[in-house]
Amino acid sequence: MKFVVSLCTVVALLGACTPKEDRIAFDGKYFRTKVSKVDGQRDVFTLLVRNASQSIEGAREAARYEGTVYCVNLYGSSDITWVVGPDTPAENLRLNGDSLTFSGSCPS
Repeated sequence: MKFVVSLCTVVALLGACTPKEDRIAFDGKYFRTKVSKVDGQRDVFTLLVRNASQSIEGAREAARYEGTVYCVNLYGSSDITWVVGPDTPAENLRLNGDSLTFSGSCPS
């Protein structure tokens, strides 16, 4: 039984990894992103882009791409209403450590 649990854990961890050939570069850099729903609402989300200091412009485009993928997968539309988005002026972006946080919603 322990073997089965260990095997399932390894498979789950490997399944979450993106093969290098499938990664998309933005401004020549790769960014790790995480999209999270807000307060249990799938249409409202926050998007964290790690390693943003590599390229702020690349991080913005990574956010635009991941937000679009999120909304298309859930609602079939690439429309996003950004609260803090890729086009937000630099002085209004939320940089925490080396990560940028964006937020928006998918019109449902």
